[in-house]
Order: sequence, then C-alpha cells, then structure tokens
Amino acid sequence: MYRILIADDEPVIRKGLQKLIEQSGQPIASLRLAEHGCDALQQIREERPHFLFTDIRMPKMDGLELCRRTAEWDSDIQIVVVSGYNDFEYAQKCLSYGVKEYLLKPISKKSVEAALEKLAKAYAKQASQPFVSVSRLEQWVSAAEEAVWNLQHDRLLEIIGFVRQELASCGLKLYQTIEVLAEFSALLIKRLNVRDVFVFTDKLRLDQVQSESEAVSLFQSDLELMLQELKARRRGKLRDHVEEAKLYIEEHLNEEVSLEEVADRIGLNPSYFSQLFKQSTQETFVQYRTRRRMEKAKKLLALPHYRITDISGEVGYADHPHFTKTFKKYTGELPSEYRSRLGID
Repeated sequence: MYRILIADDEPVIRKGLQKLIEQSGQPIASLRLAEHGCDALQQIREERPHFLFTDIRMPKMDGLELCRRTAEWDSDIQIVVVSGYNDFEYAQKCLSYGVKEYLLKPISKKSVEAALEKLAKAYAKQASQPFVSVSRLEQWVSAAEEAVWNLQHDRLLEIIGFVRQELASCGLKLYQTIEVLAEFSALLIKRLNVRDVFVFTDKLRLDQVQSESEAVSLFQSDLELMLQELKARRRGKLRDHVEEAKLYIEEHLNEEVSLEEVADRIGLNPSYFSQLFKQSTQETFVQYRTRRRMEKAKKLLALPHYRITDISGEVGYADHPHFTKTFKKYTGELPSEYRSRLGID
C-alpha cells in the first residue's frame, strides 16, 4: 500500500493527477494534495510518503527546492517531476536530487500508470532490505519491558545506549530510525498494558525531528517517562505534567517564561514537553500562553481603575505597543476599543 503526495499549485492539474493515480490500479494507503512546496514539505514531515509528484513552478517554494529538501530529509522518497515542455531543461536540474521520472503536461493516463509501475518496482526492491531484524527488535523491547516494569532506571538507560549504538552502526536514514523507534515504543506500550492494570498511551511523536540524535533523545525521554509514571501509579501519586505546566504558566503570566524553563521545572526534555503539551492542548506553548494572557487582559480591561498601560505589564508585556498589537490580533479590537465597547472611558 503506497502513500502518495501530489504538489501542484493548479487545482485542475492537482485534481486531475489525483484521479489518474486513483484509476491506476496501484494499492494506495493515502493520497494527499499540497498547494505548494512549503505545504508539501510540511506534509512529508508529518507522514512520510513513498512517492512524491511535484510541479516545477509553484509559489512559496518551487519544485526544484522541494526536491532538494526532500532528498536531504529522506533520499528514499521517490520523486516524479511534472513539468511543461518549456520547463524541461529546468526540470533536469532535479536529477541530482534523485528524481525517478518526468511527466510532461498535458498528463496522460498511460504516462501516469507507467511512472507508478516504475516506482512500485523500485519500492519493492528497497522494501526487501529490512532496517532491523524482527528478532533483534523483540530482544530490545523485552529488555526494556523488564527494566521499566522493575523500575530499573540505570538498566533502562543502558539498554537505550545500546540501541543508540546499534542503530548508528546500521547506517540508517532518519526516517528509518524514526520508524524503528516508533515501532519499539508501540510494542513496549502494548506489552506493558498487558501486564499492568494501568493503561499507557502512545505519546511518542517524532514527525518534526531534524536528526537521529534528536529522535533518540525524545525516545529516551518517552521511555523514562513511562518508568516514572509507573512508579507514580504504584504509589498513587501520578503527576499530570501538562496541568503542572498550565498552573506554572498561570502563576507567571506577567513574566517572560520560556518553554525550556517550564520543561525544566516539571522535569521533562524540552522537545518532548513541547510535543506533549501540543498533543494535550491542541496549542503550542506560545499560543496557549498568549491566549491566557489575552483572556486575563480582557478581565482587567473590564475594571475601570486599571490603566491600559498597567494592564500590559500585568500580562507580561513590557513593550506596550506589542501588547496592543497582540490584543488586536487576538480580539479584533484595540484595548481602548474593547474597553469603550464595555462602556468604560
């Protein structure tokens, strides 16, 4: 089953290519559409596609730059360039970025089917070479399960260090490392949930990582958190890290508290905390803090004895114009307009 991404700024061509791919007879797991290169790159990082079809001329980020960045992030993603006749020389520059095929506009059903068959053969050859054997992964998970279950923190770190070295020696690409770590985490959670009356949920998110070391660091934080949660559950003192963070933010709205400071306060890796916070609140750390500041500002603006300049300081803005600009962006009104609407001069 193939994951396919189409990047083209022309809706008619984008939809037309989608239809031709759907009619190709190839097994498709997902078929997503992007309006330009920036959109496509974001989608690639969120869910790695097997095949990328991209136009050459697009706003914000053209196809050439998209091919370059895709190849840097994951050279195993197979790329098909879609171009007009006049863009052919320009499209040839993509050769160094691993482009597998060209489709000249207007695109035909036959050319799409031929391109997909070529990509499918290359993918089958690529997929026949496993990153890490199933038996080795099972050994790692079993060892980690015992360490977490028995609350052996030092042993867990030892296992993670061994896994880190093994993955490095395999010479895996970033996406391969991510897939192995994600599978490791999912298997470990499944095993722990069978053994325990408490339910663990999969919190590991690696779609935004930029390097193997960052992926392994987040993976380590995730496993350490499992161990700490299990210890807390057995003592009846399970901590809610996100609620702790919210409380700390609320108590320091008038200060410029950073994500790193809050993460350190509650004992989490900043990258992991950032993902955990967004997953729980559906907002980034900054978005949440800004929203809470603006909500507090609205309450204070409803009190006549507060001056607007004082309110900006109360909600953490030493720069009054910045507060005014942020408040208008959030509410659609200037602070003075908001107060006037309440009947306060």
